[in-house]
Amino acid sequence: MDTRILEMVLTEQAEEMERKKTLKFCDRMEESLVNLDSTQAQVVIGVRRSGKSTLCFNVLKKAGVKYAYANFDDERLAELKGSDLNNVLEVLYKIHGDFNYLFIDEIQNIPEWYLFVNRLLRTGMHILVTGSNAKLLSGELATHLTGRHNPIPLYPFSFAEYCEFRNVDTKKLTTQAVALRRAAFDDYLKQGGFPEVQSLPDTRGYITALVDSILKRDIEQRFKVVYKAAFERMAHHLLNVVPAIVSDRALRADFGFKSEHTSRNYVGYLKQAYLLTELHKFSYKSSLRVMGEKLYPIDVALMNNRPDAMAADNLGWRLETVVYLELQRRCRQAGLDIYYFSDRSGECDFLLCRDRTVLQAVQVSYDILDPKTRRRELSGLRLAAKRTGCKELLLLTDHEYEDIAATEDCPSISVRPVYDWLLHR
Repeated sequence: MDTRILEMVLTEQAEEMERKKTLKFCDRMEESLVNLDSTQAQVVIGVRRSGKSTLCFNVLKKAGVKYAYANFDDERLAELKGSDLNNVLEVLYKIHGDFNYLFIDEIQNIPEWYLFVNRLLRTGMHILVTGSNAKLLSGELATHLTGRHNPIPLYPFSFAEYCEFRNVDTKKLTTQAVALRRAAFDDYLKQGGFPEVQSLPDTRGYITALVDSILKRDIEQRFKVVYKAAFERMAHHLLNVVPAIVSDRALRADFGFKSEHTSRNYVGYLKQAYLLTELHKFSYKSSLRVMGEKLYPIDVALMNNRPDAMAADNLGWRLETVVYLELQRRCRQAGLDIYYFSDRSGECDFLLCRDRTVLQAVQVSYDILDPKTRRRELSGLRLAAKRTGCKELLLLTDHEYEDIAATEDCPSISVRPVYDWLLHR
């Protein structure tokens, strides 16, 4: 590639980073997972448009370190080859002078990028990498950067981050402050947490284009999907019905795949692209934990905002999804596992475990005013406690706040509104 064009592009990108320094961006919880002192590449992965680049920028800005930046998701760099990357490094030194930190966006667009990153790591360079979720997968990283990378999954905004972005007070206990938080949560429950959506009038157009790009560009091209139309119908169907337990056999029959292996692979692609995330069934037996996988969308915005979704409000499913995504954020940092509990006698939405010990059982219900619903949700918690020995029981609802006293055969149960729970760790 012409070095003059390369220098022009990278200079413009450096100027873009300088302009961003004058802006204030929302803090992300995952920033604490980035270790700038590590000898490993810090790899931020997640669904497209979840804010991966901004997170890295925030970390570097707060640390006050000198760094160079290259974004390979630039059409002017589309023809770059792996052999050109040393020229890129040379131009970056010319622009920035000496540096020990390198921030790279979308490097997977360059063939054999991992050889370049590995070589720089051996020289002591500190590297932050982001990329399209389906092209920087944990398996691929494990193959090419074995033991030399720290993967950091990033989801769209949590409710706390959503409040910060919208300048919603999360501390005051005045009537007005609480009411504004409630209103913000109602919006979040329907709109979701994709950062760019918060400033756009057309959520449907944005989500439609995003899902279409992920399906066609990140999955169909990368994995060479044969039955493209059927795959896309299946993907939209799953986004319409999640959270749900899916069957490879049912998907094969519904969409005409030749084998259950095909439907299993297609679901796997959607998970690898972070459109969907999975939850396994609780059991002390490994063979049973891998059966009956339950799927959730990576953000509630994906549950509608697409053509032909015909989605109702589905507030109960949305509430359950928001809780699960928040549990994933918290449990990843705490080193805990999450499962759902189900047997013939009842169900509980989430069990939080460390090794074989169940630390907390969490049930989610939008509204428990109906006596039948209340009995069912509380019975599920009590059953989970009885089967697992769990002592901490939590029932999350849209707005109820209550403490249910312990009995001889069951610990006490805390009933809390989700919007309040989301803001208190």
